[in-house]
Amino acid sequence: MSKTIIISNRLPVKITGQEGDYKLEPSEGGLATGLGSIYKQGDNVWIGWPGVDVAEAEQQGITDQLRDLSLVPVYLSQEEINEYYEGFSNDVLWPVFHYYASTYANYKQSNWEYYQQVNKKFRDVVLSVAEPDDTIWVHDYQLLLLPNLIRTALPDISIGFFLHIPFPSYEMFRLIPWRTELLEGMLGADLLGFHTFDDARHFLSAATRLLPVHSSSNIINNGDRSIVVESFPMGIDNEKYASLTKETEVLEQIKLLKHNFKGVQIILSVDRLDYSKGILQRLHAFEMLLKEHPEYKEKVSLYMIVVPSRDTVPQYKELRDQIDKRVGNINGMHRTMDWNPIHYYYRSFPIETLSALYHITDVCLVTPMRDGMNLVSKEYVASRTKNDGVLILSEMAGASKELIEAIIVNPTNTVEVCNAMVTALTMDATEKKRRMIHMRSIVAKFNVTHWVKLFMIKLGEVKEMQQSLRTKHVSYKTEQDIKEQFANASKRIIFLDYDGTLVNFKPTADQAIPDKDLYDLLENLTSDPANHVVIISGRKHENLNDWFCDTNTELVAEHGAWTKFNGQKWHRIPGLTDHWKPDVMQVLESYVDRTPGSFIEEKTYSLVWHFRKVEDGLGELRSNELMSNLKYLVSDKGLQILPGDKVIEVKNMEINKGRAALTLLENQDYDFVMALGDDHTDEDIFRALPPESITIKIGSNNSAAKYYLRNPFEVRRLLRTLTQLEQRV
Repeated sequence: MSKTIIISNRLPVKITGQEGDYKLEPSEGGLATGLGSIYKQGDNVWIGWPGVDVAEAEQQGITDQLRDLSLVPVYLSQEEINEYYEGFSNDVLWPVFHYYASTYANYKQSNWEYYQQVNKKFRDVVLSVAEPDDTIWVHDYQLLLLPNLIRTALPDISIGFFLHIPFPSYEMFRLIPWRTELLEGMLGADLLGFHTFDDARHFLSAATRLLPVHSSSNIINNGDRSIVVESFPMGIDNEKYASLTKETEVLEQIKLLKHNFKGVQIILSVDRLDYSKGILQRLHAFEMLLKEHPEYKEKVSLYMIVVPSRDTVPQYKELRDQIDKRVGNINGMHRTMDWNPIHYYYRSFPIETLSALYHITDVCLVTPMRDGMNLVSKEYVASRTKNDGVLILSEMAGASKELIEAIIVNPTNTVEVCNAMVTALTMDATEKKRRMIHMRSIVAKFNVTHWVKLFMIKLGEVKEMQQSLRTKHVSYKTEQDIKEQFANASKRIIFLDYDGTLVNFKPTADQAIPDKDLYDLLENLTSDPANHVVIISGRKHENLNDWFCDTNTELVAEHGAWTKFNGQKWHRIPGLTDHWKPDVMQVLESYVDRTPGSFIEEKTYSLVWHFRKVEDGLGELRSNELMSNLKYLVSDKGLQILPGDKVIEVKNMEINKGRAALTLLENQDYDFVMALGDDHTDEDIFRALPPESITIKIGSNNSAAKYYLRNPFEVRRLLRTLTQLEQRV
């Protein structure tokens, strides 16, 4: 029976005690809560590091205890923890992904080597429990290499990956020396999940710019695998936080807080110690509030909790010192005998205390400089069971894309944050209620259970899509069926596109010329009188004439505008006009002037704008813009716009590869019809041919064609097997 395997850097368990006397307690974290519905069922397991350096003699005992909790440990040495986790994960990936590369990133080769080593260690543990029909869900930035490591060992297994921190823009990500290896590792997954659309968009940009892969919408084509990139905003256990506010211990703390802060409005700030959280900027904004609005003195206090994190690391120790100093300065400047501006706590608080604070504080100030989601904002909203309170939220937090009724601020704009606090403190009860009801409904609907369910459903859909597409590939069985039909036929016609089908694309069109192997292949095909071979291309008729006039092939050029059959002279479709060219040429020339590397190709009845040599990204941007502009220009001229592989072609509507192909089929009794092509224009042929025809798309499986092949190499191999079949016969 298949199972689900969850993998993260840390197991959802707390291990306390000393060597020889370890105790295990399940974690109450959000991820553990959400995934509990999965890993605690049946044979499902969660794989990860237990969180402590365990002596080898103690490992078996802990492994046995963890097994009872459906957990499987990956044991790491202290050196591995220092290099892989503290080193590469937190000194390279964390700062780069949070846009602090220039300030905090440290690219050490030894860190990278350990990062690879530990990811392989995780892989080995996964392979010890995984079966080919299992489902694997890998989590977060510490394990970016793991999906492809598993994929290499288990090619058909279902793998999902979710990144819990932001994915940076291409310009930031490209700074990492090992960027391509990281992307290749992630692309081992079938489904890549991110918190926001921006993160997904940044990943697509980085992958298509740094790797030889292509994307269409949110799907990356990597070889013959289609990988879906999607946003899945993570939620929380909203019912847990709502019910906490009714517990006796929480109610007692609420009563105490109300007594201690009687007559004072509270602004709550809860963060882990980190440079990405914007704590110093928040203190600056609060200090401005006290200076610019002295009427709030003794009326407002900032209740600030900073949870210790990595404070032995120099950058974090310095940040803590700066926070301590800033808090001290503000309190020293503004404190009175009866009032403290800032109540500052450098420690973690139990969930009951946090629940009480979430429930009664008037404002929650969540202003990270960059954050994947930030669940504090959602925990605050879920705890507001009376539909009061105001949330101030950074636009740099993923949660801002959902909690749009919060007061959204730019965390670097101190004045804006200060003004937001004034707005929150003076907001009337009706407006607070309206905003909070809307946010609570969002948090309730898109909770952590919904997040898990949505991701797993999508992963299943992606696997089904891949399976259906895989059946379209010309497999060994399909090839045998084609060969059988070919052998049993007495009159055959084969339509062959040229660029991208018979030859690979080249940097310039002039370089994509036929080679000896292609000429030999065509000669073998046409040597059988039963074979009627048609090269049907968008190329100029002069090109096809130069290359293939001495072969026994029929030629169709410029998508059907020109034809050359049975050794006759070239013939063009009657009634075509090129009077429209000057108007369209003027537009195309303006884009050539604005787009370095692009050029125009003029054919008899079409104009083509090429952007293969244009910088990645710019070419796609200009092509989309050009398509929009041309739409209006050609609407009344009887023209058609054809987007192709790094080209946009404008041609007469009467010109159509499908019509040209049907002309050749008229009054002919072919019992074997096959067409191969890679372009948008070849779809016309695939749709026009009789249903029993064999149609094959090259390089893509998204097509009206029945089958697909990956590249011209596979095309030639298939055609060669047919010629060899003839020779045997």
